[in-house]
Amino acid sequence: MANVKLVDIPEKVTVFNVTRRLEQNVTQLVYKWQHIADKVDDNLLLRIFLKSNIESPFRRGQRTVHAFFTTMFVGGVDKLLCEMQKSFPELGLVKEDCIEMSWIESILFFAGFPRGTSLDVLQDWNSTTNQEYYFKGKSDYVQHPISINGLEGIWKLYNQLGENSGVELQFSPYGGKLSEISESETPFPHRAGNIFMIEYAVFWVKMENSKRNIAWNRKLYRYMARYVSKSPRAAYFNYRDLDLGMNNIIGNTSYEQARIWGVKYFKNNFDRLVKVRTKIDPTNFFRNEQSIPPLLS
Repeated sequence: MANVKLVDIPEKVTVFNVTRRLEQNVTQLVYKWQHIADKVDDNLLLRIFLKSNIESPFRRGQRTVHAFFTTMFVGGVDKLLCEMQKSFPELGLVKEDCIEMSWIESILFFAGFPRGTSLDVLQDWNSTTNQEYYFKGKSDYVQHPISINGLEGIWKLYNQLGENSGVELQFSPYGGKLSEISESETPFPHRAGNIFMIEYAVFWVKMENSKRNIAWNRKLYRYMARYVSKSPRAAYFNYRDLDLGMNNIIGNTSYEQARIWGVKYFKNNFDRLVKVRTKIDPTNFFRNEQSIPPLLS
């Protein structure tokens, strides 16, 4: 039986969500972030959300783009400011940007709830919003910093997104304890060697805009090919992307067919997972569009 090791949660954590517009040196800030995000203090998670909302106005043909530098630090504000001054002074973080709170309060903070929202909202999360969106997501892993020209190419693609559509790129750094575990130790293989993971998410309101927005998302994904992991071009399993391939709706799916997307999600662990699946569920009873198939007899 596996052992579960619990980790103490401190009484307080420190959070901030600093926003910069594209004209506020965002390109240089994102470029610098790539060089430090996976190398900062292990208690510091510094993510970026690059957003252009559905209601964003166009100005002289330019879509409004905001970079949200969103952070949780397991510790107090003074120690966080010291770490940020050492690692990322270009952001210009000040004490007024930071809020100390409990860890459970930080869950509401990162979900966008106002400060002071009752924790009871966690018990009925789905009823907190009535807005419905259509959504398409894809993912990548970055192993070398994206160049300035590469980032500027992303902003140009933002301007090709139609009205009544929004986009969010999430840059989530790895490093720290995540990179210290061997990729063969657990099924999740994306550890050492990755600076950060990208989620590409596009949102829209009207169903008739689906084809156009999905095509835009795929165009962005093709553009990013030169800047991300290769052989395989890896993907994050929890951002399920059926563009990578699917199991047969009728009949069995071969190992060779499933391996096309399986190695993107699991790399060298895919073969081991196939063997486990063959032993545990040889008839492939539990399955979905991208489930790991058993080896056929």
